[in-house]
Amino acid sequence: EESSGGTGWYRLGPLLLKIGQFNKAEELYMALLEQASNDSDKAHIYHQLGCLKNDQGQYKEAASFYEMSLEIYRRTLPEDHPSLANTYNNIGGVYNSMGNYSKALEFYEKSHKIFENALPPNHPDLATSYNNIGQVYNAMGDYSKALQFYEKSHKIREKALPSTHPDLAMSYNNIGGVYNNMGDYSKALEFYEKS
Repeated sequence: EESSGGTGWYRLGPLLLKIGQFNKAEELYMALLEQASNDSDKAHIYHQLGCLKNDQGQYKEAASFYEMSLEIYRRTLPEDHPSLANTYNNIGGVYNSMGNYSKALEFYEKSHKIFENALPPNHPDLATSYNNIGQVYNAMGDYSKALQFYEKSHKIREKALPSTHPDLAMSYNNIGGVYNNMGDYSKALEFYEKS
């Protein structure tokens, strides 16, 4: 049940990642890479290796694998394909984790542009995209921009999710964190209590 999608060995990889068997997952993906007969499979495997390295906190290696995947996707898919958006988003996440906020923003914005064109305006993935951009601005200390993106994310989540959904709580918490960083403690408390 946990490894739906894909077939055979391709289903085992995500399951190994989920249970923290990183070495076995890497071994599997390297073997699959050697046997991969088409670009689509190679791009997927590089992407999964990027996920693996990201989960291990090996961000430079993760970025390298994601960028190999991106290189193939750019050759084989249209510029606005959702697979590109996911890869751009993951690269943005790696750069964000490394503290390279300008690069993170560059990739998050590329991802967001695709999501904006491909998804309905109240889609949860669009909310996540706004949230990711908000996180970068918050980390950079640009609190007004962070608030702007967190609020866009929150509006989508309010419409798309039930009032008790954990993502909505996270959204309130993120907005509260920005107000806290800005020194507006009463406003921060208001959002933290909602969270």
